[in-house]
Amino acid sequence: MKMNRTAGLSAIAAAIVTCLPLARPAAQSPATPDQVVAALKQNLAESQKRLRQYEWIETTVISLKGEEKSRKQQRVYYGADGKLTKVPLAGPQPQAASKGGGRRGGRVKEQVVENKKNEMQEYMEKAATLIHQYVPPSPERIQKAKDAGNVKLLPQPDGKARVELRNFVQPSDVLAIDVDSTAATLTALSVATYLEKKEDAVTLAVGFGTLADATNYVARTTLEATAKNIRVVVENSGHHPLAR
Repeated sequence: MKMNRTAGLSAIAAAIVTCLPLARPAAQSPATPDQVVAALKQNLAESQKRLRQYEWIETTVISLKGEEKSRKQQRVYYGADGKLTKVPLAGPQPQAASKGGGRRGGRVKEQVVENKKNEMQEYMEKAATLIHQYVPPSPERIQKAKDAGNVKLLPQPDGKARVELRNFVQPSDVLAIDVDSTAATLTALSVATYLEKKEDAVTLAVGFGTLADATNYVARTTLEATAKNIRVVVENSGHHPLAR
């Protein structure tokens, strides 16, 4: 199945993660839920200031049942108004689906393919809307999770720690943030949630990188919608100072 509208899907997928702000956390892992919440709030408040100094290249790849359907690259930076700006880079365009020679059978097949594309796009939009409630994590939701006793700090080997926030947006979901307390950096963020039914699982895995000035950034994000066999990978690379 060839996909039209891949540009729209790429925009939906990219919007899930590129707004995720990161900043260098405190040198030591918080020891209590109150300290965890305070550190996360501070992190969210400081992060955008760091990334506004840079521009980078974002590559979005959408796959269906393991087969790559689209690949898109964009130049990304924060504009003077503070909003994230994305400029598409030239690249191969998605191929148009066959018209089936104008025969009735071809038209029926074309309609079936179009319906499937519309269904997948609608599904992606719902997944994007849901994930936006997790990334970036809302300070208000973090505080709410803490007040409900749903924040846990789990020590990990080699000076690492994991902050888990359960029932963050809906019952039985989990938002997990991994921290390297030795290097004072965020290393990963993951979300396990679902659309409408728990069987309709959606997961998000975010890996981070560190620039020369110790600024953390989202290096790679993978969205998995297992019920529809959809996988979206977004990679950010080539960071350099933004020329104003």
